[in-house]
Amino acid sequence: MDDTLYLSLQRRAQGANLSLSDFVRSVLAQAADPRGRYIYSSQDELLGIVIQILTLVATSIGERSPQLLERGMQDAKAVLRERGLLDPEQDR
Repeated sequence: MDDTLYLSLQRRAQGANLSLSDFVRSVLAQAADPRGRYIYSSQDELLGIVIQILTLVATSIGERSPQLLERGMQDAKAVLRERGLLDPEQDR
C-alpha cells in the first residue's frame, strides 16, 4: 500500500473512531457484500434526518447572511478535510 493511501485510510479510521485494522476490515466487508449494501445501513435514517436539518439551517442562514454561510461552509470543509472525509476532487 502506498503512503498516500495509507495516510488517507488512517485519517478516515480516526474520523470513524476505529483502529485502522477495524476500519479496513469494515471496508473489505462492505466490498464483499454480495447484495452491495452499505455496512452501516442502520445509520442511514439518522443521516437522512441530519442532512434535512442541516439543509434547513443552511437555507435560513444563507437568506440572512450569505457571508456567514460561506464562512460556515469553509469551516465545515476544514473539519471534513482534517478527518479525511473530503474527496480531494471535491475540495476545489
